[in-house]
Amino acid sequence: MTSNRYARTTPLLLSALVCLGFWACTPEPKLSRLSDNAVILAFGDSITYGTGAAASQSYPAVLETLTRRRVVNAGVPGEVSAEGLVRLPDVLAQNKPDLLILCHGGNDLLRGLDLQQTKRNLKAMIKIAKEKNVAVILIAVPAPGIFLKPPALYEEIADDQRIPLEENILETILSNGKWKADYIHPNAAGYSMMADAIRDLLQKTDAL
Repeated sequence: MTSNRYARTTPLLLSALVCLGFWACTPEPKLSRLSDNAVILAFGDSITYGTGAAASQSYPAVLETLTRRRVVNAGVPGEVSAEGLVRLPDVLAQNKPDLLILCHGGNDLLRGLDLQQTKRNLKAMIKIAKEKNVAVILIAVPAPGIFLKPPALYEEIADDQRIPLEENILETILSNGKWKADYIHPNAAGYSMMADAIRDLLQKTDAL
């Protein structure tokens, strides 16, 4: 009787492991290659703006050099995701980007706002961009606390929207004093690392 039970269970277990392995190996969503005159829109709050470093050391400024494409810095310090959702359509209309780098939600986390609403706001921003045929990559922001870790909503959004996600770079930067200006902002070295990570993601997804 016991061996028969194992015989029935083993195929189910193997199937589950195969499914898990397939999920883990699912490739990063691909993007269309950016032309040499493409416009990249970096949209977010103070991390995008570059608080903690000179304007020329912000991640959008460094990324512009790395990618040899125009990168528009559309970061607004202190902005929450609901405000970003209202602002985004005009910024898209003004700049007509080919790619949106969305790094938002950090102030929602700091203020203890409803994360489900944050998730809805971010998904709405992505929808607005996609409706204008703008590709999107998402940057996860870690929640404040002893253990810096992005909330699950970023991975959930990326999976649901099938967009590339950079999940680890801000966690890495803000976990080390030599890469941050204060407990929520990178310094110049940190922003350079952030730009490198985004450039690597763009290469991985065939955008560069």
